Amino acid sequence: MTATSTSPAVPESRRWRGPWSSDAAVLAYVAAATVIIQLLVGHRYGFHRDELATLDDARHLAWGYVAYPPVTPFFARISLELFGTSLTGFRLFAAIAEAIAVFLTGLMARDLGGRRLAQLFAATAAVPFCLAAGAVMQYVSFDYLAWVLVAYFTMRLLQSDDPRWWLAIGAAIGFGMLSKYAMPFLVFALGIGLLLTPARRHLRSKWFLCGAAAGLLIFLPNLLWQVRHNFIYLDFVRHIHERDVSQGRHRLFLPEQLELTLFAFPLAIAGLYYFFFSPQGKRYRTLGWMYIVPLVVFILAKGRSYYLAAAYPMLYAAGSVWLEGTLASRRLSLKALVWAALVADVALAAAFTLPLAPEGSKWFGAACAVQENFREEIGWPELVETVAKIRDALPAGDRMRYGILAANYGEAGAINLYGPRYGLPTAISGVNSMWERGYPQPPPQTLIVLGFSARFRERRFTSCQVAAKVWNHLGVLNEETKDHPEIYVCRGLKQGWPEFWKDFHYYG
Repeated sequence: MTATSTSPAVPESRRWRGPWSSDAAVLAYVAAATVIIQLLVGHRYGFHRDELATLDDARHLAWGYVAYPPVTPFFARISLELFGTSLTGFRLFAAIAEAIAVFLTGLMARDLGGRRLAQLFAATAAVPFCLAAGAVMQYVSFDYLAWVLVAYFTMRLLQSDDPRWWLAIGAAIGFGMLSKYAMPFLVFALGIGLLLTPARRHLRSKWFLCGAAAGLLIFLPNLLWQVRHNFIYLDFVRHIHERDVSQGRHRLFLPEQLELTLFAFPLAIAGLYYFFFSPQGKRYRTLGWMYIVPLVVFILAKGRSYYLAAAYPMLYAAGSVWLEGTLASRRLSLKALVWAALVADVALAAAFTLPLAPEGSKWFGAACAVQENFREEIGWPELVETVAKIRDALPAGDRMRYGILAANYGEAGAINLYGPRYGLPTAISGVNSMWERGYPQPPPQTLIVLGFSARFRERRFTSCQVAAKVWNHLGVLNEETKDHPEIYVCRGLKQGWPEFWKDFHYYG
């Protein structure tokens, strides 16, 4: 896919550089630095509850899961095969995905005609969110990369007028659909952006149909899985969205965009100006709509603020190119001010989203107050140790036929990760895809029960007694210690296991 004569000319200063000092190489160094940072600190604290679910799903590879498509468990499985249950190794591919996104952000600035300064501005602006998203092995990381890939390939299409870029766009969309089902919002925005600009001519190309076919082919295995499971994700996302709306998680959508962008927010605004008002950006106006349309849709649909995070890299790239041109004749102090703002963003993101703070320190407490992830990484080994002690305290007869019933995927995932060292059985849970894995045969008669409400216990069992309380070595208040701190031993299931299991499936 070669660019035509409409591509920006390569600046003279860029032509003599060797491969190790080229613009692309410098961007690669910035991206690689983010991975190195994650490798250095990624072993601290513990697995996040969402990671425990992903790790458990990785042991049961499939073309789909209730809560997400298969890409994240697939990479998690590779991590398990390569590194075992190493926390650092488990998070490696999320960090690499985010590093690629940083690299592509800089490339977008380069391909818009920006020199090295603009490229570094853009890449540095993308680093803070990428540090945060790469610190946890989650589908957000791969979805973010997919959105950036679609934006980059769309930029190449608009720049070169080479319709073969539709194949790359389609492949990126297919990858995105296998990562998180947020990709249709970007596809809708891409369509609107093309229809509202002269770039609509690209929709008449046979390569557009080829790209659509490529995306569908990549997505097809997961689509067939959804068909076989009656599109269960729609039920799941309806439940999650109703929960989020009831908890008011959408109410600060616009103010929280400032948290996503920090001091790079003016750069994003400059990117919008570039796409919609500058003569140089007119050719790329579709990319501006690829931000505006999801913004409006997420506001109307009451989405969460981070849903829009992946739409900012293309704005950073465009804004950096505009800013470089604006600063060309200005004092060096203005460039230093921009660098100070972007470096401050990186420092703030690192301080509050990477596991840098010593456990139990004031810094750690401040980080937990800013974002809740760290709280949910604490206490899982202690939880499993407590369950093992409860098992050891059971009468000999009960230990012959006991099981562990876990309400949420964090509890179940922790039991399945740390339980083997204590000889504990696989946890039984009805949450998300864990329900499909069923219950042991013969079914247990005595159950150690974690996380369920008093109403559930009274309705399902003839007797339940508190056996222990959940704790962690830092005394941190998290979902386990605050919302359901007691662990019970329950006996006398009021209905047979087959009947109980039929309506035990739920979402979380």
